Amino acid sequence: MQTSEMPPNGPRYKRIAVIGAGPSGYSATRALSQEGVFNCIRVFERRDSVGGTWLYDSKSDIFQPPNSDHNSKKNRDSKIPANLHNNPQLTDPEPEDPTVYNPTYNTLDTNAGASTMAFTHTPIPWANSLQSIKKYGRGNSSRPWKSVLAYIEDLFIPYLHLVTFRTTVEKIEKVGIEWVLTLRQERPMYRQHGDAKEGRRDYWWQERFDAVVAATGHFSVANVPNIEGLEETAKVFPGKFEHSKAWRAADKYIDKTVVVVGGAVSAADLVDDLHALVKKPLYLSQRTPNPFLAKAWYLPGVERKPDIKRFSPENSGTIHFTDGTELQGFDHVIFATGYKLSYPYMPFEAVTPQNRMNGFYQHIFRIGDPSLTVVGQVKVAVSFRVYEYQAVTVARYFAGRSRELPSIEQQNEWEANRILYKGPTEAFHEIKPDFAEYYGWMTDFHGDPAKGTDTYKLPVWEDCWIDSDIEILLAKDRYWGSIGAVVPPPIEEAKIRPKA
Repeated sequence: MQTSEMPPNGPRYKRIAVIGAGPSGYSATRALSQEGVFNCIRVFERRDSVGGTWLYDSKSDIFQPPNSDHNSKKNRDSKIPANLHNNPQLTDPEPEDPTVYNPTYNTLDTNAGASTMAFTHTPIPWANSLQSIKKYGRGNSSRPWKSVLAYIEDLFIPYLHLVTFRTTVEKIEKVGIEWVLTLRQERPMYRQHGDAKEGRRDYWWQERFDAVVAATGHFSVANVPNIEGLEETAKVFPGKFEHSKAWRAADKYIDKTVVVVGGAVSAADLVDDLHALVKKPLYLSQRTPNPFLAKAWYLPGVERKPDIKRFSPENSGTIHFTDGTELQGFDHVIFATGYKLSYPYMPFEAVTPQNRMNGFYQHIFRIGDPSLTVVGQVKVAVSFRVYEYQAVTVARYFAGRSRELPSIEQQNEWEANRILYKGPTEAFHEIKPDFAEYYGWMTDFHGDPAKGTDTYKLPVWEDCWIDSDIEILLAKDRYWGSIGAVVPPPIEEAKIRPKA
């Protein structure tokens, strides 16, 4: 890594690979391009178009018990052809990965206000879905997913020539001072006989770069809690279990016995969609519900339950709750329990068992080797805007126009202190409540734009951005209250309140 106090003359790295063409990949591609100093910028995208998690898949994930691992490094390395260096190869196609489908569904609206969800340079065009108008009124700040996807697609147009589609980055490895990327692309072959699938092959090759930006891994692998008996019961009744990532529509849950597991925004949205449709009551199992969403938990027809202790296949499936109660013969359990971070192409175990990305200073720079960076791996940070700030930070560092990173010892100290502050789980990446400090560190570190470039000065953090970011959540709260949600007072308050 660079150790001088002043940036080097010229870019630190000249050939840059970006992995992913979603919102964070777009941010990185744009910021790198605007610096105007790199010899090569290549973007590798697994799908056949840009948009990342905002692309819609009619198919959905097959439920995977918590111990399933379709992306282990052992599985990865065993399928890579030997001797790829200077010897690209065709192989039979890889089997379909059951975890690749996106969580986007047809009626999805954003949960963040549009004005600050947008990048600072371009607003998201106005559009409201019919359902959002019915719930939150005309001119509300939500946006339907199709509008968000179109926004990303339009912004990517000037950079599409940099993107290689239908290409999976299977592995990245540091060889000397270069990053070697092992790539696999789905290719139809000219010599096809009969079924078109028989003519499809996977094309494998390698490319070398000076630096890598990882802009993937946020919403791809469903996080399912490891509950006793779940794997056994799911084998007997595979159609009874799913993750919220697989949600597409409410139709199949009508008049069914349904249990939602979770306490954050996805669980609240499911309760909103299901409470009036399912066989009463809708069961809601929670360990630590988000109090900001409390009205969703108390909608009419919702019965709150504690954590699930275990599952068993008896009586068409039985749920045993921690309070000793049971539910027999349920039809569906939907786990709205978040996502596992996933970077299977990394040359080391990038994600800890507690679901934290390990060894990245300020959630961006690999400690000890800042030629490997991550954009987008933060939570409660005002997305997409935070991706833009992270991307500019990376681009200016790569270009040799930022401040220097602190010493490795200081970076390790930052990580250790943050674990003490936020804990060793995915909460480590939660920026709230330190928005001003984090955005301020990035703008101070990457500095002003260089003269003669297309770059620009990012605005200083404003506290009012939070008001915009939570605008839709506040609108949901008002809507849930209007349809009958009544949140009981806290226990202590109820004890001292006089009887009527």
